[in-house]
Amino acid sequence: MAEHARIAPIERATNRSWNEWLAFLERAGAKDLNHKDIASKVNSELEGTMDQAGWWAQSVAVAYEHHIGRRIPGQRSDGTFQLSVSRSTALDLEELMRQWTEFASSNSTIQELLAEPARTSGTDRRMSWRTTAVDGSSILVTSEAKKNGTASIVATQMGLPSPEANDAAREHWVGLLTAFLERL
Repeated sequence: MAEHARIAPIERATNRSWNEWLAFLERAGAKDLNHKDIASKVNSELEGTMDQAGWWAQSVAVAYEHHIGRRIPGQRSDGTFQLSVSRSTALDLEELMRQWTEFASSNSTIQELLAEPARTSGTDRRMSWRTTAVDGSSILVTSEAKKNGTASIVATQMGLPSPEANDAAREHWVGLLTAFLERL
């Protein structure tokens, strides 16, 4: 069986063993379904039994696709790769995004990544800074509110072509977020 870091949390959250999920997915013919259809079947099974059923349905579908060898960790259903790096801060949601926007606009390393100017948007729970990278991948940096009034910063890059590109981008974002937080 392919290991997947989300199996234990899936089992706890859904109150089903991984073997029970595998049996359900086999009966559902999941090997012949695409990601969206697998997640839909799991969501139908979970709906009304727990909070965030859709999120957990996605987790089950991804873990299953890893299990059958359809994709590897970090790989999206379209074959590209995605990473996220997050850090907690003492800043509130709006101040964190203001500080990030100022940092990003003056940081030459970030500016060299961008194919177009970043756009910002937000709600009272999450603010986003998004753009396209010169390699065609998408970059999303969010400021996400926490219950204690502080916020976390999450940098996500999607659409990378290989595990190697994904690993390099992860290292890059760890360095950028470290430099950003050291500046605060």
